Amino acid sequence: MFLHSINLWNLAFYVFMVFLATLGLWDVFFGFEENKCSMSYMFEYPEYQKIELPKKLAKRYPAYELYLYGEGSYAEEHKILPLTGIPVLFLPGNAGSYKQVRSIGSIALRKAEDIDFKYHFDFFSVNFNEELVALYGGSLQKQTKFVHECIKTILKLYKGQEFAPKSVAIIGHSMGGLVARALLTLKNFKHDLINLLITQATPHVAPVMPLDRFITDFYTTVNNYWILNARHINLTTLSVAGGFRDYQVRSGLTFLPKLSHHTSALSVVSSAVPKTWVSTDHLSIVWCKQLQLTTVRAFFDLIDADTKQITQNSKKKLSVLSHHFIRHPSKHFEENPAIISDLTGTSMWVPVKVSKWTYVAYNESEKIYFTFPLENHRKIYSHVYCQSTMLQGVDLSWKAELLPTIKFLTLRLQDYPSLSHLVVYVPSVHGSKFVVDCEFFKKETRYIQLPVTHLFSFGLSSRKVVLNTNGLYYNLELLNFGQIYQAFKINVVSKCSAVKEEITSIYKLHIPWSYEDSLTIAQAPSSTEISLKLHIAQPENDSHVALLKMYTSSDCRYEVTIKTSFSQILGQVVRFHGGALPAYVISNMLLTYRGQLYSLFSTGCCLEYATMLDKEAKPYKVDPFVIIIKFLLGYKWFKELWDVLLLPELDAIILTSQSMCFPLISLILFLFGTCTAYWSGLLSSASVRLLSSLWLALKRPSELPKDIKMISPDLPFLTIVLIIISWTTCGALAILLSYVYYVFKVVHLQASLTTFKNSQPVNPKHSRRSEKKSNHHKDSSVHHLRLSANDAEDSLRMHSTVINLLSWIVFLSMPSLIYWLKNLRYYFKLNPDPCKPLAFILIPTMAVLGNTYTVSIKSSKLLKTASQFPLPLAVGVIAFGSAHLYRVPCFAFIPLLLHALCNFM
Repeated sequence: MFLHSINLWNLAFYVFMVFLATLGLWDVFFGFEENKCSMSYMFEYPEYQKIELPKKLAKRYPAYELYLYGEGSYAEEHKILPLTGIPVLFLPGNAGSYKQVRSIGSIALRKAEDIDFKYHFDFFSVNFNEELVALYGGSLQKQTKFVHECIKTILKLYKGQEFAPKSVAIIGHSMGGLVARALLTLKNFKHDLINLLITQATPHVAPVMPLDRFITDFYTTVNNYWILNARHINLTTLSVAGGFRDYQVRSGLTFLPKLSHHTSALSVVSSAVPKTWVSTDHLSIVWCKQLQLTTVRAFFDLIDADTKQITQNSKKKLSVLSHHFIRHPSKHFEENPAIISDLTGTSMWVPVKVSKWTYVAYNESEKIYFTFPLENHRKIYSHVYCQSTMLQGVDLSWKAELLPTIKFLTLRLQDYPSLSHLVVYVPSVHGSKFVVDCEFFKKETRYIQLPVTHLFSFGLSSRKVVLNTNGLYYNLELLNFGQIYQAFKINVVSKCSAVKEEITSIYKLHIPWSYEDSLTIAQAPSSTEISLKLHIAQPENDSHVALLKMYTSSDCRYEVTIKTSFSQILGQVVRFHGGALPAYVISNMLLTYRGQLYSLFSTGCCLEYATMLDKEAKPYKVDPFVIIIKFLLGYKWFKELWDVLLLPELDAIILTSQSMCFPLISLILFLFGTCTAYWSGLLSSASVRLLSSLWLALKRPSELPKDIKMISPDLPFLTIVLIIISWTTCGALAILLSYVYYVFKVVHLQASLTTFKNSQPVNPKHSRRSEKKSNHHKDSSVHHLRLSANDAEDSLRMHSTVINLLSWIVFLSMPSLIYWLKNLRYYFKLNPDPCKPLAFILIPTMAVLGNTYTVSIKSSKLLKTASQFPLPLAVGVIAFGSAHLYRVPCFAFIPLLLHALCNFM
């Protein structure tokens, strides 16, 4: 019946939209590199020692605990307090376990053993009972206050020690990082209790899914505090993102706000971290061995030798973190490295006068100095580039940079006018191959411009550049690339002359306005495909150009082709805007609902859901109004009027501030919403029919109700019971029970209609049906209304739309119910409850709608008004609910309430 109401062209459109959505979802969930993280293992059995908290504190927070991590003899020794190390507190995130501390805790313990416990770290972890704080924000403030108490408790464990710490370092995973930042907002919190904060995959900018106002309020409080007090915040903070493998928290959300006064903050994607160079998913970021090794090395370099604790010097902390997480010269960290080196000795000195030079050694017992005179080279060349393939030994310079298989150095000769020679030092080599390549070059020959293809070329056109100059190093400038909705595929084909061994090439995508670089290693000759898309859009005042840095071989020729990737563009749409889809689905349903109510008012009958969706759900009824409002808000007088009316900020403006505004994105999301609304209607219609069939199979067939009663005898009692449930337990639970009651009533009506039709003659005469309908209209003025088969069908069509709306309301309220069920053993009543106000209004509304038939509201004076309301509400959902999902149910229930009131007015 549902499919009969829509033509094949529309069905083809909905199937096509499903195909596009599938392409986008595939790119988000599968369109990334394989997991290259090495698993971190424990050498001894991990132990978690529970730290006894004060009784008042334990009673106030019965679900939370504090643990100390240990292994083997270390764990045994530290069961007897006090402690003697450096405290680090790990905060798990959404549904995270306190046991996730074991990876970094074990690696730090092994590192301490290597230096005979000259220094060591004590890793603590908080048990938040695996709370779903990304879905329910009501416990975020409670977690923050508990962490504050934990810090004070931890520091008491070191009392009386010679080098007792006065602060702790914090590692926060996911929402744990946000809780750590929120500590600074507490009134009685002393900022010097935290000396360092490292967050892993923490969404700092905004919540991933703003499902209740408590989450958004918490974010607003934290971010506003950090912005307004930037001058006074001296906390060194590092945020590490997982890259494209982390589809739960996109990396763009993890970048800390760039404040002019707060220079102690760094944000980086794990794929850009030296010696890590891999993308991590949301969970592997806490156990990825490469990343944890980098973190532990940084921790040990942060130790002050005098205090045997983490240094209080902010400049040194930032320098250490930059050394390990931003740019690594393949040397151990030195606070004040020696700039001048002594080149005296008995080593061999070899002058090199050519502009391009290669040295290969397998077993070389003597140290060699190769000298390059610069006087003549300065006249011809602008830069010099050197690379070596052996990672051990002395590096070329502090200006060198480390890559997976080489370390390299690029110098601009103009910057060193007083130098007469460049000296390359080659240490003695025993048993391993060592290759050094150097070349002088002009910048313009190695910086090649490659404009990206147009967004709407759909991969049908491409641009190509061929590199034929036998260079070791190239920079491809990717012109006009800087928006998050752009996505490309780069294909690098290497063709090499006859060589016996494989040649390694490295392709590095460098984004100069954010630390989100990624590496691709290829064996030449080969054809290598590189995905090109952004986590952060290019700022308006930034003139830098994205680069593809190519570390190549002089024996090979390279051909680079770039073309637009349509599937990855769809992936970016889903990645950045997929969370707003429920708002667009509800907007489509509201337009459909409006059409059905209006047709009932104007013609006395209700059309099918699918037919009305095709007729009424048009983007031009919604998007232009949002665009006009956004335009008018640019004028001072309109903004003042807006503020006087106490209206919230437009979501489109929020998206623009996050560089996420794309002219066609609202249209694309609206079409996706139309498609989702259609298939949602098909699913709910099929579900009602299936349940009615089960009803008829299990129970005796029922008849159509002879008398329509707006309020049945049990309705007030049921409503009061559900409201009491909402007040004493959880509002979402009461909403779900009301929804079940409503679905039960609709299934019962469907079963009754099916029974009635089966009992009628196979070919009833048209005149007879018309007569019944005519009689029905005559009888409709009587106090007791009788329900005909046509009225029942109209009512079911209306109920189909209402069920769709209610299903999405229930879906959006489920997170708080899940949280309540998970914590039921600790709290019988959910407090605070984001769904309670909605439940108090929605429960009686659903109760009345369950007994509502179209015949009872056709003559209502309120029906015309009720049919006009959904249109502005459909606009309001997009304007205020796309970035604040918790507002969506508030817009959806208003037409339901008016629909229910039509029974009485």
